[in-house]
Amino acid sequence: MEIVVVGRHTDVADRFRQHVEEKLAKVELLSPYVRRVDVEVTHENNPRLSENRERVELTLRAKGPVIRAEAAADDRFGALDLAIDKLNERLRRARDRRKDHRNNKVLAPVDVRPLEEIFEEDDASADAPEAQISTPAALSEPGDSVETTIGDSPVVIRQKLHHADPMTLDDAVYEMEMVGHDFYLFIDKETSRPSVLYKRKGWSFGVIQLDNTCGTAPVTDLT
Repeated sequence: MEIVVVGRHTDVADRFRQHVEEKLAKVELLSPYVRRVDVEVTHENNPRLSENRERVELTLRAKGPVIRAEAAADDRFGALDLAIDKLNERLRRARDRRKDHRNNKVLAPVDVRPLEEIFEEDDASADAPEAQISTPAALSEPGDSVETTIGDSPVVIRQKLHHADPMTLDDAVYEMEMVGHDFYLFIDKETSRPSVLYKRKGWSFGVIQLDNTCGTAPVTDLT
């Protein structure tokens, strides 16, 4: 198993690298096919975020979906421990899923109502000031990424191109849980539509699909 440790806006001491290798040594017990674990350490210079100034992100690459976990604390050793706890929990869930893969399971309730009803109930949208977004560079290869800014503001938008194989809703729920995100973008295997799966309240999920055939239907001549 290869372990790659990098620092973002910070240097990583050899002592911490050794500590990472010791902590990740047991990962292979839960994921015997793991090939590589990427460890990214980020330091936050903002004094208002002193309690979470050190962030550690773990990305495990093995046979199957990528599994990711991250955590923040006032020191990177504590952040690493929290991130490893999350990673181990997701690895256990992945292992249990493999064991029960042949059993029939009921999916968590999925909201398939019109978007207008979803947005009215969530009431999570807020008016935002208009801003001029700089033109992003074209991304051509999976893995390519680019960062752009909104006008003269400090807001930075990072874009990244990912390869996407069509998958079922069940697989999308599983992979979203493995990376620990609140949403997951995928291509629906049944409809071939770009879709976003997102968490709602409790164990409820929502799905937004894009109809890329809008405007292409033939026009009927009524004259």
